Parts: sequence; structure tokens; C-alpha cells
Amino acid sequence: MAANKTTETANSVAEFIDRVKDEGKHKDNLQLMEIIEKQTGFKPKMWGPSIVGFGSYHYKYESGREGDAPLVGFSPRAAAFSLYLSSNFNKREELLQKLGKYKSDKGCIYIKKLSEVNIEVLKEMITNHVKHLHLLYPD
Repeated sequence: MAANKTTETANSVAEFIDRVKDEGKHKDNLQLMEIIEKQTGFKPKMWGPSIVGFGSYHYKYESGREGDAPLVGFSPRAAAFSLYLSSNFNKREELLQKLGKYKSDKGCIYIKKLSEVNIEVLKEMITNHVKHLHLLYPD
């Protein structure tokens, strides 16, 4: 079975974030890191070359595939932030209706600017997502 491509690395989160030259995106990165760290209680770490992850969990699917992944992660892409949250957490659809301006695809929520979303709703989404993963994959 193929190994998971996205694994935790020792790369510097600060150096990765500092590569974001757009001042607005850079500030959004720092604010998003602060929000996720506060909601999860975990410090940011790099996962692969471009994902900032917080905490981790071990998953094992019925297919036998297993690995480790960050509890919550995001990546500052050119067009928008990719925020990695489960597609099944409690009140997901209800909260998305209150979030603000975003796009969504399975386990990703795409946000162009943090100023375009309701931060309190985002915090609740992160908390609900983490609770969902802890239920699915208890320690």
C-alpha cells in the first residue's frame, strides 16, 4: 500500500508563512494560526511542504489504509486559503450558512479573506470538527 504523502515535517512554520508576500494574506495567515491554535490547543507544525497542521490523529479505514493526519490544517494557496475540515462534523451545513463568503469541496473550505467570514462561526466549526474526529478516532 502506498505511503501517505502528507506527513508531519520539521520544516519551520514561520519560514513558510514568511514566504507569503501579500501583506493581507500574511496577516490572515497569522490570524488563522492564532484562531486554530486557540481552538485546538495545539501549536502549528508543517505537514508536507505546504500545509500548516495542528495536532494529529491516526486513522484506519475499512480498506486497511491507515496513517496520520493533522486534526486541523490549512494551506495559503494563491487563490484562497484551503481549510481542511471534515465533511461530516456536527452542524456543518448550518454553520456554513452563517460563515460568510466561502467555497466548499468535500473536506475543504476555501476562504479568500478572513474579513469575509464570521470568525465566531469559524471557531465553532473548528471545535465541532475536532470533536467529530475524536469520536471517529479515539486515542
